Formats: sequence, structure tokens, C-alpha cells
Amino acid sequence: MASELLPAVLLISVASLAGLAAGAARAGGVAIYWGQNGNEGTLAQTCASGNYRFVNVAFLYTFGKGQTPLLNLAGHCDPASNGCTGVGADVRSCQRLGIKVMLSIGGGVGSYGLSSRADARQVARHLWENYLGGTSPSRPLGDAVLDGVDFDIESGGSAHWDELARELKKYSGKGRERRRVYLAAAPQCPFPDASLGGLGGALGTGLFDYVWVQFYNNPPCQYTTDGGVGNLARAWEQWTAIPAKQVFLGLPAAPEAAGTGFVEATDLVSKVLPVVKKSKKYGGIMLWSRFYDGKTGYSDKVKPSL
Repeated sequence: MASELLPAVLLISVASLAGLAAGAARAGGVAIYWGQNGNEGTLAQTCASGNYRFVNVAFLYTFGKGQTPLLNLAGHCDPASNGCTGVGADVRSCQRLGIKVMLSIGGGVGSYGLSSRADARQVARHLWENYLGGTSPSRPLGDAVLDGVDFDIESGGSAHWDELARELKKYSGKGRERRRVYLAAAPQCPFPDASLGGLGGALGTGLFDYVWVQFYNNPPCQYTTDGGVGNLARAWEQWTAIPAKQVFLGLPAAPEAAGTGFVEATDLVSKVLPVVKKSKKYGGIMLWSRFYDGKTGYSDKVKPSL
């Protein structure tokens, strides 16, 4: 009798293991923004924490419309005096740990925009030569090759971002290391995003690998303790319909990191994650920023549940 049951038991065990493996494969990761506070530790320390799967180096805050592109890393170093080339070693350290390091362009404060397709092509060329696989002699982060570009476009209009995405993707597989160029974006949660669109616009191109939607500073589509998860869930359903490979829930890592939208770790785990994890496109969460996450330990609290 026992020997007759053994194959069935084995089948159940194999099926259970396959289910666990699939669950592990779907487990979410954390994307973090680094670069806007000199007290948040180095990029290498950020990656060595073991908490993050993606790090967005923020920000290239001036570019396009004939402007000389400018990088700002706040109190970390001064790119204008060639003082940030040492960050390149940290980039490589992160990549050895399997962490993707992206250059974030735009931000909440900056002077940027695109005036034409030719302008988009020129900006893409600058990004390639200075941060990706190109060979400019004046690379702000040294000879490190970043994994891609994050579009954090919060001003500058809606024109030509799709063309910038297309121009950047043309560089995939080229250059000295023949790496793929990954694209990410950080739209606001009201759908569609005013700058990057949704089913149309840049995000409608299908070229974006990761989209971390900012579910903060936007009360109509964020979680509240009084209103619950309904508004967020409705917006999340819209965002997971766009042609992106993975969509992330963007949150502030501390109450003071944003005007509104902070979600207590216990509420995230018990109320919000069960809703957003239903989507096959769920990739995890994005946090603003490493400085605030270091203060609150937010990613430590929620990572096991992602």
C-alpha cells in the first residue's frame, strides 16, 4: 500500500517545490534613488546593504534644448570639477553584486526638455558616450558602464520622450561591452502621466523594462489610512496594463520624504501588497530615497514580504 502511494506523494512534493520556485521567481525587489543627500553613504555602501535590486543615480538635471548637460550628486561629489569619477568603482561594485545601476534623468527640480527628434538623438548620444557604453574622454563617473537610463520626467513637457527612448534602445548590444541598454521610468500615479503617457506616449512604446510609479504626492491615487487601498488599486490596474515588462509601487521611505503618500510598513504588508502582487507585472517597490531608507529601515521591514 505504501509503495503504491509513493509516486503520488513524490508528484505532490515536486509540484510543491515547483510552486515555491515560481513564487521565489516572482518575489519583488526594491529600487532605490541615491545621490541627493551627502549623508546617505556611498553608492558602494548602498549596494552592500543587500536590500536593493536597482539603484538610480540621481540626477542629470539639465539637458536638452541646446543646454550643456549637467549632473548633480548633491553632497557626494562635484562633477563640474571632475570629482565624481571615483563613483565608477562603486558602480562596478554594485554590478558585481547583480544590482542594476541606472542614471536618472530629470527630477523634481531641473531645467530639461526636448525640442525635436534631433534634440532627442543628441541627448541619447550624450548619455551613451558619457554614462553607457561610449568612449567620451570626459565621463563624469569614470569608465564604469551604467546599465541604463531612468526617466524621472516631472517637467519639460511631453514631446519627444518616446524618441529619446527609441534612440537609447538603438545602442543595445553596441559598444565595448555590448550590453543591453535598460530603460526605466518614474511616472506620477494619475493615469496617464502628463509627461510620459501610459498606453500612448513614451510609455506606450513598449521599450521600458521597469516602471516605478510614484504613488505619493498624488492624493487621488495613493493609499490612505482613512480611505484604504481603493484609489491606489484602481490606478495600479491602469498602470499594469501598459506595455512595460515590470511595474513597481513607488513610495516614500519616511513620512518626511514626501508631502503625502507614506504607507506604514505594517499597512504595506497587510493591505497594499496583497492587492498589487496579484499582477503578473508586479516587480516590487521603489523607494525615495536611500537617505530616508537609512533613517527608517523601511526596506528592512518590508523586504521579506515583497
